[in-house]
Amino acid sequence: MSAWLVALLAGMAVAALVPSAGPVLRRPGRSRPGWSVPVPVLARRRRVAADQAAVLEVCDLLAADLAAGRPPDAALAAGADRWPPLVPVVEAMRLGADVPEAMRRLAAERRGAADLRWVAGAWQVAQHSGHGLAAALERTAAGLRARRRTRRLVDSELASARSTARLVACLPVAVLLMGSGAGSDPWTFLLATPVGWVCGAVGLTLVAVGLWWIERLADQAAAP
Repeated sequence: MSAWLVALLAGMAVAALVPSAGPVLRRPGRSRPGWSVPVPVLARRRRVAADQAAVLEVCDLLAADLAAGRPPDAALAAGADRWPPLVPVVEAMRLGADVPEAMRRLAAERRGAADLRWVAGAWQVAQHSGHGLAAALERTAAGLRARRRTRRLVDSELASARSTARLVACLPVAVLLMGSGAGSDPWTFLLATPVGWVCGAVGLTLVAVGLWWIERLADQAAAP
């Protein structure tokens, strides 16, 4: 029992000290090494960040191609080459279906593609008003860049909150070490008595729940 508790304490300390990789906006297909607890959270954040960057890139590409006189279907196909999830929108265009609605469906299916709703809105307004789609997409891309700057600011603030939570999670271990250095023997109580086992298990559970709660709140605050 004591060995199990020691292992859990060590694991929690290491997990609390490992830096969390918050959402980092980057071009699709490019990544850099990072660590997070747990690993699926990191994978989800990277996927969301990659999709956010891809939507902005596709919007820029569509605006440039349309401004150069390229047909909308060809511009969408070029966008799908850069970002494969856009393929259903290209198919909707070829079948004569509602392209803005196809974009909104894609935005609902992929969390990182939520900004595609703005592209869909620009596309729909241009269709109904007859104004230039290229100009509408250029303005949409400018708005998406402003949202991206805001996300970066929020991400930096959330990184500080996550770091503080991990530091606080390590304090119980630091207190135990300080107690040992002061001449007391908290480890014997914690590892060699049934009451100590219960206290250790409850403490580890509270630390784990606290870290999970902080991560969940941070993810909600960073939601697109």
